[in-house]
Amino acid sequence: MLDIGQPIPDLTLPDQSGQTHPLPQLLGSQGAIFYFYPKDNTPGCTVEANDFQAYLSDFAALGYRVIGLSKDSVASHEKFCQKQNLTFTLLSDADGAACLAFGVWQEKKNYGKVSMGIVRSTFVVDAQGIVRRVYRAVRVNGHAQQLLADLQAR
Repeated sequence: MLDIGQPIPDLTLPDQSGQTHPLPQLLGSQGAIFYFYPKDNTPGCTVEANDFQAYLSDFAALGYRVIGLSKDSVASHEKFCQKQNLTFTLLSDADGAACLAFGVWQEKKNYGKVSMGIVRSTFVVDAQGIVRRVYRAVRVNGHAQQLLADLQAR
């Protein structure tokens, strides 16, 4: 499980247009925000993506790129971006390598049913690729706003 002070894995994943990116090459001048979410076009994930989109210029002004990751396909990400007018990068982690490396693929319980899935989590990474903040079991409402406030206060 990836934690504060550790480097991000050197994995290469495709984005919503099919172009591949090594994770360390996605960092902005101050770093990047990698947020993991369960599924494209679901209510909570749509709210979260739209909140990140709404604050995208604020994160950019601080020198951070926003990167969303899920196990959805490139085609699903492309449709999600088009439908929601998302302009930031969504990476397809179809084989789950990034989910495992970051430690977000976990057992979940929903209405008494146990299954494996992505636990909504956000990692703030500095320009050298070192994790500086971790938000686990994120609640969608207000998360992007709180993250922005935390980064502005540092």
